Formats: sequence, C-alpha cells, structure tokens
Amino acid sequence: MHNGFVRKLAMAGVCATLGLSACVARASGPYVELDGHRFQIEIAADEASRERGLMFRESMPSDHGMLFVFDDAQVRTFWMKNTHIPLDILYFDQNYKLVSVQRRVPPCLNSGNNCPGYPSEGEARYALELNAGMADKFGVKAGDVLDVHR
Repeated sequence: MHNGFVRKLAMAGVCATLGLSACVARASGPYVELDGHRFQIEIAADEASRERGLMFRESMPSDHGMLFVFDDAQVRTFWMKNTHIPLDILYFDQNYKLVSVQRRVPPCLNSGNNCPGYPSEGEARYALELNAGMADKFGVKAGDVLDVHR
C-alpha cells in the first residue's frame, strides 16, 4: 500500500512538472483522429483480439472505437458474429489512407457462422470500427487519412 501511494505521489510530481494537459493526454490512452474528430481506441493487433473484436458488447461510447492492425495489406472481410451493436467499418491502407467504408453494418446474432461478410474495396492493413452512423456524421470519404496516437 505504501508503494502505491509513493507511485501516485511521484506521478503527481511528474504532472506538475510537465503540465496537466500532458498527463490528461497520457491518461486517456491510445486514440485516433479522423477529419478533426478524436476517438479513444482499443487496439486489436494479435489474432485472438482481432477475432474477438467487439463481440458481446451491448454498447460503446460515441467517441470510442476499435483499431484492427494487421501485418500486411490485403482485401479484408469482417463479419458481425455475436456483435450486438451496429457499426461502421473503415478500411485503411498501409499509409493510414481510407480505402473504403462499410456503413451501418447490422449486428448478427443467433446465426451461427452464417453471418454475411463486409469486405474492403481495396487492400487494407488497418480497420477502424466505430458506432454506426459516425462515418456519415463526419463525412468521411476515400483518401481521408487516419492519425494514430498509441
């Protein structure tokens, strides 16, 4: 317990030295910016986390998303098995340039493995899942660039 207090005190000193805004940004975790809009993200960079994705979640805050990271760029196909919330799926190339968007993809529950696939329209190395309607709300279009802060 004493060590936890010392760590908190040390962090407070760091925050005071660096300025509050730097500590707030660090505390917020990884995020992306797209067309001037910021989304806190979870990163799915290994097979297990990419496979699970946003399955079984009942909701997601409007300023959150999940970034899927792959080792190479190729046509990607996502499905919504056991995903309870409708999503927009944004596909990005190796330079974080938007390749295509699957808009307002519906949940797929109780269908076993019969859920439809939603492919990218070109080679993608990254995919960003956001709540359905966000792509339209912010007017994203092919060629937009994603700014990733890990």
